[in-house]
Amino acid sequence: MPDEKETNVQHFLNLIKKSRRGKFKIYIGMSAGVGKTYRMLQEAHSLLKNGIDVKIGYIETHFRKETHELLDGLPVVPRRKLFYKGKELDELDVQAVISLRPEVVVIDELAHTNIEGSKNEKRWQDVFEILDAGINVISAINIQHIESLNEEVKKITGVEVKERIPDNVIALADEVVNIDLTADELITRLKEGKIYEAEKIESALKNFFQPAHILQLRELALKEVASQVVRKVETEVTKIHSIKHERFLACISSNEKTAKTVIRKTARLANYYNSKWYVLYVQVPKESADKIALDKQRHLINNFKLATESGAEIIKVESNNIAKAIIEQCDERNITTICIGKPHINLFKVIMATNVFNDLLKNLSKQHIDLVILS
Repeated sequence: MPDEKETNVQHFLNLIKKSRRGKFKIYIGMSAGVGKTYRMLQEAHSLLKNGIDVKIGYIETHFRKETHELLDGLPVVPRRKLFYKGKELDELDVQAVISLRPEVVVIDELAHTNIEGSKNEKRWQDVFEILDAGINVISAINIQHIESLNEEVKKITGVEVKERIPDNVIALADEVVNIDLTADELITRLKEGKIYEAEKIESALKNFFQPAHILQLRELALKEVASQVVRKVETEVTKIHSIKHERFLACISSNEKTAKTVIRKTARLANYYNSKWYVLYVQVPKESADKIALDKQRHLINNFKLATESGAEIIKVESNNIAKAIIEQCDERNITTICIGKPHINLFKVIMATNVFNDLLKNLSKQHIDLVILS
């Protein structure tokens, strides 16, 4: 059976690659100023004293005196210089890091968007390239930059964060550490000028750095790190006891906002259970390539990209019967949980309008498949 042999070979190759991959540590904070960069530099000094070849790949001190002083004595990889729109800018030099092959490299601002024309669009993609080269990476992120928490953070702060990382970037970390401060401690640091320059302090206190906002963001950060710990425990238990793996199917329509919500929330569920997941779009005749509106087509492409970056496998099928198409995909891929948007969305209306909806529920019940309606 050549197919089985090829599968076994590929599985072994994947194990080899995984063992050669660098270890990945992420510091998470509820906001700017909690001390993520400071802690990374402290760790770099400690590693250096213990004979570890550690280098600074990219650090953003934001001109904070205490943080900047910690750079003294640490070997720094020169940044790559680029000209963009008439200005000289610098970026992490990925090839220089890989050529130098340090045991550990410290890379700040994980959610950063690279300058146009760079090999990778995002810094987290640079980090993955370095990890694949067998180099260990220490990095940092604020909670508001995690994709699936974007809407929640926007509700809390009123600010939409543009630079984000997919949830599976956090899920792939070997260690996630929360840098925690109380609201009072963070506000004191802000007032003392340890976060922003003097002219920005008053505005920050009235907006992002309100105690109620900080408390809610702090809760999100604590929950995120706790969920990563639980996920790793669940993974180990599953390995030992051969527990059945969950498989999630996120069903989306061409509705941009609803589809994003379904993708983000299913990504969180799948990452929590460390499970394989899929995004299914059923193309009905009225949304065929020659009929679908350009804005809907653009939304679909963007949502497919979001889903792929978040770790999903995309399934696109043509059918005039959405419920039947969902059942077929569940059978084919051993799905354990279906995730759809809340009832007012077009997808749900279409399902409800068909005579197959009862069959869908019966099939889900027979196969012990859960149906999750996401708000």
